[in-house]
Amino acid sequence: MTLPSTHDVALAAERRSAARLLLAHPLVTSDGPHADLFPLIRRHADWLGKRFQQVLGYRLLVDSSYARLFKAGLGAGAGHRLERSTGTPFSPHTYACLALALSVLVTAPEQLLLSQLVADIRAAAADAEIELEETGRAAGKRTLVAALRQLVEWGVLIETEGQVAALAQDAGGEALITVDRERARAVVAGPLAQARDGADLVRRAADPGFGGSRAYVRRMLVETPVVHLDELTDAERDWLRTRQRREAQAFSELLGLEMEIRAEGVALVDPEDELTDLHLPGTGTVAQAALLLVERLVERLRPREPGHPAAGGTLVIGVAVPDGLVDELLAGLVAEYGKRSNWQRGYLEDVPALREAVLDLLARMGLMARGGRLRAEGAGLPEGYGEEVPEGRTVTAVRGARPGGEGWVLTAVAARYATRVTVRPAAAAGKSIEVQEELPW
Repeated sequence: MTLPSTHDVALAAERRSAARLLLAHPLVTSDGPHADLFPLIRRHADWLGKRFQQVLGYRLLVDSSYARLFKAGLGAGAGHRLERSTGTPFSPHTYACLALALSVLVTAPEQLLLSQLVADIRAAAADAEIELEETGRAAGKRTLVAALRQLVEWGVLIETEGQVAALAQDAGGEALITVDRERARAVVAGPLAQARDGADLVRRAADPGFGGSRAYVRRMLVETPVVHLDELTDAERDWLRTRQRREAQAFSELLGLEMEIRAEGVALVDPEDELTDLHLPGTGTVAQAALLLVERLVERLRPREPGHPAAGGTLVIGVAVPDGLVDELLAGLVAEYGKRSNWQRGYLEDVPALREAVLDLLARMGLMARGGRLRAEGAGLPEGYGEEVPEGRTVTAVRGARPGGEGWVLTAVAARYATRVTVRPAAAAGKSIEVQEELPW
């Protein structure tokens, strides 16, 4: 076997670094926070474009001043949300302001005043018969500023003189804005021309097209923390089962990711911990409370003998969370850790708000989920989408692997965050010591 040369190893490392950057930041600019790696993307643009298209069905556009990876969606409720600088997620009104601003900017002059941009956005809203929050009031101004700040971060807007935040001032400050129309056109990834409305745009964006099962499963793997088997159709589960070892090698070479394969599903793990926008364990009140809550839920609800049907066991992908259990456990955590750990006073005084934030984080991590129909049952499939399992092949049965209904479900991957204490003799003095170990999936 011929070993790769030093040049080949360096070349693969460069391409992997560029691919990882684009996956984490689909819009990279020559003057933005990742400007030092932008030349790397341009150098390997052709190779990157072909590989993203072949593996994920993503289109890559590399211009002289920016690179845009046009990702496809995964369906309703599966997007990566935008957040304000405070960490508060964008509201529907903020997204509306962002979309309206982009519709104006693609044909805007190269430079314009902030007040003129706001007037154009209001006019576009009126033409589209969209009701915006009153932009003359403080809350409406802050919403519009959040949308414009996002455009500044993307490099669509440049604050030539003054800042867009001036809009939120009581006196209504002014600023001179420079517009990059090409970047404005490159922001939206979905097929706008074909979509009838917002819901249709989401459905069309999630269609894997000619890639079929393989493209959708690969997208699920790289864009979500974990893929449970009942989140895949029969054809998708069949494809993953027959290809998972080869896919593991491909993802390792392209993105430096390692694949964990379990009875309940599959996850791609980043040893460098760079390709995720969610962290658990993490810092802050919500992350700390979420980790403590999921540990206690696993202690209470873990099934005793989960297994795989191929070995005669029962596949358990999720268990029902009894009504009131989250509130009970969370109240206990607040009493035990809240003041001692300096949790935010606002959450200590408003436990329902803490509950909502914690459950939101756990749901986005895939550790908990709302009950309801799943993809394996045909829910959320793009129009006309569907492939048959090849004749003579059987796939893992997932019916009943998690409960239905409208309540919360604790998923199998949550067991990764549970701990147990084992007692082992110390090597030197023969004393007992306590060791915390992570339980298996």
